[in-house]
Parts: sequence; C-alpha cells; structure tokens
Amino acid sequence: MGALSTTWAAVAAVGLATVVIKASGPVVLGDRPLPAWLRGPLGHLAPALLAALVATAVLARDGRLVVDARLAGLAAAGVAIALRAPILVVVVAAAAVTALLRALG
Repeated sequence: MGALSTTWAAVAAVGLATVVIKASGPVVLGDRPLPAWLRGPLGHLAPALLAALVATAVLARDGRLVVDARLAGLAAAGVAIALRAPILVVVVAAAAVTALLRALG
C-alpha cells in the first residue's frame, strides 16, 4: 500500500469515526438533554483544541520549541482581538507583523 493510499485510508477512517461519534449522541440520548456535568466540559473542548493547534503551529518546528516572527504575529492578532477589531483587521495585523519581522530578520 503506497503512502497516498495509506493517507486516504486514514482520512476515511477518521471520517467514519466522526460520523459514528456524532450519530451515537442522538441514538444514546434520544430526546433527553446532555447531563449538566457533561455540558460544561464539552462547551470548552472546541476552544481548547483550537488553542492547542494554534500554539503548536506557532511555537513548534521539527519537534522543538521555536520563538520567531510567528509568535509576534500571534501577539498582534491577540491585541487586535482585545481591541475588538474586525476579523479581517486581526488577520491583516498578524500577517503584517509577521512579514515585517521576517523582512527585518
């Protein structure tokens, strides 16, 4: 099995697992709501996963911790978000700071 076939098999397996997981909720719970003790953690799961993905993309390279222009771009995006800037401004600010620091360095 080639690398491409292995990749597509993994994509198909993850897709199938996603469908099974999403379908199991209504099947198991029926018309009942989720228990309160489960709603809290599930509400925080997506933001936590997104934060982990962003941190990994910004701070890791080849399995090492790297602090470079990407971190400054992320900080600029954080400032823009704190100032309640529109998403387009957030993205442009992050890209501009990152590009400027890469050009200078």
